[in-house]
Amino acid sequence: MATPINASVRYYRRGTTRVLWVPTIASKNAPTRAELDAGTALEGETGAMSGWQTSSATVPTAALGSRFTPTVPGEITAADSSLTFWASKDGDDVRTLLVREARGFIVWMDEGDVPGQPMDVYPVQVTSQAKVRELDQAAQIMCQFAITSEPAENVDIPAATP
Repeated sequence: MATPINASVRYYRRGTTRVLWVPTIASKNAPTRAELDAGTALEGETGAMSGWQTSSATVPTAALGSRFTPTVPGEITAADSSLTFWASKDGDDVRTLLVREARGFIVWMDEGDVPGQPMDVYPVQVTSQAKVRELDQAAQIMCQFAITSEPAENVDIPAATP
């Protein structure tokens, strides 16, 4: 009999997930605690998010000797990604932090900032700060991002420095 997959410990994302803007990380595959601590926690003002996933295409590899066309892994791409924040009536909000053309990293700690748990590190450039103008909705700013290189996924969160 096959071994069953581990049972998940299910959780609710709100109040658990941390998302950081980190201006500088020397190695996206191994951010240091000092680099993460130098970032800005965004989850307290984040009202929505979109994207932040990678996907892989396949490439057909047909051969004359068979009617079947096998595939091999192809390009890896990232979805168009954004974070939507609450706007402040005095203008002192995300617009002063995530300015257009700013380069840095969005770090996702989906299960919280727990050393040894996985995090994803997305190298990004801010492409826009769109004002969301909707009737009967609190004012928001949507920051859109270009993902500038392959994200480092499932990287261990480093321990806090003593």
